[in-house]
Amino acid sequence: MDPSPDSFWGSLAIAERHALEQISARRQYAPGEYLCHEGDQSKHAFILISGHVQVIYYTEDGRELVVALRTAGDILGEVAALHGLPRTATLRALDKVEAITVPSNRFTHLCQTRAKLTWTLLGVQYARFGGTTGRHAEYGGGSASQRVYTQLAQMAVEHDKGDGNPIEIKAGMTQQQLADSAATSRESYARALRVLRDKGIISTGRSWIRVHKLAELRRMAR
Repeated sequence: MDPSPDSFWGSLAIAERHALEQISARRQYAPGEYLCHEGDQSKHAFILISGHVQVIYYTEDGRELVVALRTAGDILGEVAALHGLPRTATLRALDKVEAITVPSNRFTHLCQTRAKLTWTLLGVQYARFGGTTGRHAEYGGGSASQRVYTQLAQMAVEHDKGDGNPIEIKAGMTQQQLADSAATSRESYARALRVLRDKGIISTGRSWIRVHKLAELRRMAR
């Protein structure tokens, strides 16, 4: 695993990593396979070893919205697992995924007995949700910009040739169509693209988007 240093796994001390590995099982998921569905009863949390997982919400009219993209080092389903709540989102593998699954009861016990683990978990939770007020208020999750970043990161992963060169996305869709699929306005979509261009993460042209910093784009989509 090569996790981001600001991910859950990347923030843990070696002792806490070892403790989690001792109580966990490894599992692989094929592209398109579901890790869990919204409403499922929680039985474990997931920690990603490799691959990408889509966090999906459904609107009242049945539309599917991918509102976040998780990658190596990220923890998913931890809140529901700790409190025995139903899943609040659907998780689906975008590509080949390997994860460790931590049983709810053992995860709860570990958090109750290891302060450093709990502190790290709180830090990740704050970083993920603290700056996003009303995350579930519109379309079931995420701000407009967050949905755009997630959409682009997902498309970049799908188009990545793994040769280290900038990733060129030719979606065959107009900006209005891309905005519609991200459940936002064309104006909001354009603003999100401008933020990414200003940071040097992407460049754009007529009918194409080129991703220069995939790792940074994935971080913004988390």
